[in-house]
Amino acid sequence: MVNKVILIGNVGADPEVRTLENGTKVARIRVATTERFFNRETQERRDHTEWHSVTLRRGLADVADKYIRKGSQVYIEGRLRSREWEDPATQTKRYGIDIMADVLNMLGRRGDNPTEGYGGGGISSPQVNQPVAPYSAPQNTPAPQSAPVVDPADDADDLPF
Repeated sequence: MVNKVILIGNVGADPEVRTLENGTKVARIRVATTERFFNRETQERRDHTEWHSVTLRRGLADVADKYIRKGSQVYIEGRLRSREWEDPATQTKRYGIDIMADVLNMLGRRGDNPTEGYGGGGISSPQVNQPVAPYSAPQNTPAPQSAPVVDPADDADDLPF
């Protein structure tokens, strides 16, 4: 079974950071992802923005606290986690879905995030990841040519060693 989420989006507010009683640092960020649609019938472009609640723990929470600010563009890999709680004001059960982050990469150019000197690399638990770069296949490039067939007996006298 697989429970994996990948998001690329913008942070909507500065991280909420707290330390639990056992000393574990936890940060929560809200990440907006936007899908763009084009309606051919009406010739209109529409956007749909979805907000995601992302929880970062330990080292990822430290990175969020130091480097992530409102407007930062981030790449998140994590797992969905449902939770329920009782609303103290209404005494009703509430439900929500969080993303428990395993990987955090800061995206954008060096001036886009308040991370001068940080380098924009990615942090994950427990190893460091390289920033994610979008891949685009080359267009209109010729097919690779195969190497010519060479008879080893012809080149026996021209060995480089």
